[in-house]
Amino acid sequence: MELLVKNGLVVTMDGERRVLRNASIAVDGGRIVEIGREVKGKADVVIDAGRKIVLPGLINAHTHLPMTLFRGVADDVPLDRWLREEIWPVEAKLEGRHIYAGALLGCLEMIRSGTTCFNDMYFFMDEVARAVEESGIRGVLSHAMLDLGDGEKARRFLREGEELMRRHRQDGRVRIFLGPHAPYTCSEELLIKTKELSDKYKTGVHIHVAETKAEVEDSVKAHGKSPFEYLDSIGFLGPRVVAAHSVWASDQEVEIMAERGVKVAHNPVCNMKIASGVARVPDYLERGITVALGTDGPASNNSLELFDDMKICALVHKLRSMDASAVPAEKVLEFATINGAKALGMEAEIGSLEAGKRADIILLDIDRPNLVPLTNPVSHVVYAARGCDVSTVIVDGRVVMEDRQLRTLDQGQVLAFAREEARDLFTKAGREDRLFDL
Repeated sequence: MELLVKNGLVVTMDGERRVLRNASIAVDGGRIVEIGREVKGKADVVIDAGRKIVLPGLINAHTHLPMTLFRGVADDVPLDRWLREEIWPVEAKLEGRHIYAGALLGCLEMIRSGTTCFNDMYFFMDEVARAVEESGIRGVLSHAMLDLGDGEKARRFLREGEELMRRHRQDGRVRIFLGPHAPYTCSEELLIKTKELSDKYKTGVHIHVAETKAEVEDSVKAHGKSPFEYLDSIGFLGPRVVAAHSVWASDQEVEIMAERGVKVAHNPVCNMKIASGVARVPDYLERGITVALGTDGPASNNSLELFDDMKICALVHKLRSMDASAVPAEKVLEFATINGAKALGMEAEIGSLEAGKRADIILLDIDRPNLVPLTNPVSHVVYAARGCDVSTVIVDGRVVMEDRQLRTLDQGQVLAFAREEARDLFTKAGREDRLFDL
């Protein structure tokens, strides 16, 4: 076999949610071939997982990865002002090398904190794919499409999205979704054509829906329907749709989402930071809607560390419902693992540690002050662990970080490159005064 992870406390996230003591995982051909206490045979590489919690790699269901370069640029302001006054003017100056630098930085941050797969929407996505390939992690990439009613733009964006899919359709760790930005930035033509392309290629659709109360009000004014009602009326919704945020859904819309099989990418930290609201996650779960977990972009979070989002996800729903049992730790860990895989249509490949699945595995060091004593592994992962507790990361059976030593990226080079390209971007945008360490 290629790799053996031995003697760990394995939180499988399989159908039985088994937690195995002193268990080992055998990997060959990038897949898990055996898991249990009595794994036999020799391996080319052996990783001792004693004193470690072994988990499926975390899955970030909603990101804008290259926006690492925008971290801290526009904080403590409402979403509309955040976008129009701070983000969009700088984005207008983006070039491919800025995207590549920001994506490398994001991949570095995610490896360090145990994320092995992410669902991304942005621009210059060939550059993001390049960063994914070099970093060794897994990315589901969508070219952002927003035409604001301009038919020529709609056709161009659809063409670019389809071309991106053709270029990367067979890439092993890169998958392509379609990325209409939101109902309020996309024409009906663009949304309908996106659905047609999704059906043609049997691929997912990544879209922001019902993020703010104002968005819902504007949708009612423009279409006479709230966002999910409008999307359903044009035949857009279906089981391949990943709806980011989904904060302001009505009772009727929750029923529509459940009936159509829509998946939700829940972003609690971002939604709190921009004061968008709290998504109706307990209601979604009651109706059998798949809920995954995302950070959103580093400009609105301001982190890509899913451990923060897991803890806050559990806490915010307890507070909102005044019910300490609401959205328990195991459910939140599902959001960040197997449900993330389901949202991306990859549950047969990743999201749990089971024989036959791709070997996306992370190890957490339990000899850390915040994890002693180890009374409940699942609870500790959600409520006590931090990204810095991740010691080893394996993706597709390849070790990309071991004992906190990166194998695929040179951290110093990535940080220097990101600083250089941030300086160039903000200078071009006339915002160089925002940078302090450059």
